[in-house]
Amino acid sequence: MKKLSIYLDTSVLNFYLAEDDPAKKDITVRFFQEMEAGTFEVYISTLVVREIDAAPEIKREQLKNLVRRIEPKVLELDAETEKLAQRYVDVFIIPEKYRNDAVHIAAAVVNDLDAVISWNLEHMVKMRTRIEVNGINRLEGYHEIEISTPEEAI
Repeated sequence: MKKLSIYLDTSVLNFYLAEDDPAKKDITVRFFQEMEAGTFEVYISTLVVREIDAAPEIKREQLKNLVRRIEPKVLELDAETEKLAQRYVDVFIIPEKYRNDAVHIAAAVVNDLDAVISWNLEHMVKMRTRIEVNGINRLEGYHEIEISTPEEAI
């Protein structure tokens, strides 16, 4: 059976370190165990790398160590990804202020991955976003994508 290809946004990495939310941290730790066991084909993008690089030094090093543990493939962002992300913004699926969330989704779609995994419940992991993103994906000739939390992916 083919492994599911998943894209991790930065929120998943952050919740591994989240002492203020033990429930989500516990789920995220279990999800990392699944990734380390080889259950998924794991991807991040250069946007995730940039977001990690922008973190304070101690946290940045912790996040980089997490990334090394799961050895994801790193996707380069290209014009096609940026164009699809802008389409999500233009039709008000993702607010312009949170355009990076649209880029995370578009990177996974353009690279034909199965799912985006995120703890971003405000803009990404919600029914309305899934329905509307997949509507745009169909209109633009892309496949549908699942957007879920680590808990749903375990």
